[in-house]
Amino acid sequence: MGNFRKTVIGLNLKNHLKAVIASIVSFIALFLPYVDYADGKKSVFSALTYLLGKEFSASYIFMYGAVIFAVLAFIFAVLSVFKTNVPLMKTWQCLQAFATVFSGLLMFSTRSICKASGLSNDFLNKDLSFGYWILFVAALCALVLVMNVTKTNVGYIALTVLGVIWIFPILWIVLTAFRAEQGYYVGYFIPRGFTFDNFINLFTNNSVLPFAKWWLNTLIVAACSCVINTLIILMTSYVLSRTRFAGRKAFMNILMIIGLFPGFMSLIAVYNILKGIGLNQSLLALIVVGAAGAAMGYHVSKGFFDTIPKAIDEAAIIDGASRFQIFLNVTLPLSKSIIVYTVLGSFLGAWSDYIFPSMLFGDKQSSYTVAVGLYWLTDFKRIDTYYTQFAAGAVIVALPIVILFVWLQRFYVEGLSGSVKG
Repeated sequence: MGNFRKTVIGLNLKNHLKAVIASIVSFIALFLPYVDYADGKKSVFSALTYLLGKEFSASYIFMYGAVIFAVLAFIFAVLSVFKTNVPLMKTWQCLQAFATVFSGLLMFSTRSICKASGLSNDFLNKDLSFGYWILFVAALCALVLVMNVTKTNVGYIALTVLGVIWIFPILWIVLTAFRAEQGYYVGYFIPRGFTFDNFINLFTNNSVLPFAKWWLNTLIVAACSCVINTLIILMTSYVLSRTRFAGRKAFMNILMIIGLFPGFMSLIAVYNILKGIGLNQSLLALIVVGAAGAAMGYHVSKGFFDTIPKAIDEAAIIDGASRFQIFLNVTLPLSKSIIVYTVLGSFLGAWSDYIFPSMLFGDKQSSYTVAVGLYWLTDFKRIDTYYTQFAAGAVIVALPIVILFVWLQRFYVEGLSGSVKG
């Protein structure tokens, strides 16, 4: 402990000792009453030793992890008292983080653990004993304190919690897509069996669900809307940003006022117009309606065009370039980031639109988009039969968006750097 205060990471002795104590307390909590099982109270450690003699279940992983990482964090906490250095403290911090995560997950997995092991069949979270809460709270306190010692921003904990909250439903739907057991509700998180049949059944010829047709319909509408709407928005934004004409302010105010009203207010009127011209229950109607209102989304891209120096346009005009040439060869190359933003917004809006397509197509299943089709699967008469296929369809629907975003995100930085250089 002689060189304790001289370490390069500027350790705080008081917080360090508190973290050691908290880590030791979380280790001791492994031997305290964890839950009231059918045959009496058991600690986390005793429950783990009981599970070792049972057939392995995926739900046991959380208990194994909680015990293993709590023990390892305790060992490194004790070692840090006698020898303190950056690698050791960082390792302890990582182990303590995993111990905290697995301790928290025990709350959500104990029911599955009880049923899989036969310890209890009617467990509820209210049956968690004080030992569990000491384990979790002490592990969390130790993590916060050791992060203060290593000068790591404690805000990462909040970000991690938010990340878990955001990722949890995504992970749930992915696991459900590969779940072999049918049915809408199951009392466990990790499936007991995995299969690709849910994906295969969506595209087989004997499937009662024309999912391939729905997916193709959506792709056609989204691709056409993406191209057309992006061109309309960019051209409208450029004109309103770079030119001055009579009625410009009034035009912008009208678009802003109309944009304040939600689009579904005009759905019935739009539907009657489409029906009158014979475009109802067709994919073309979605593309036309989307393009008709695309210009009202000019605000963001116009604001971006306003930041590009007008001196560039003036120099191009002196060189003999037309407005269209300036727009095509000067402005757009400097606006990659806003183009990507517009493309993603246009594609995602058409890809996930549900309200208008559900009204437009009615009972014509062959024209359904994936949003309408997947919602049709969640009807109470069908959800128990098709829920795993619904989850598989949701995963397939998400793939184009993920691929498009990964492919286009690099243009954000390139576009911004190009604008600065201009």
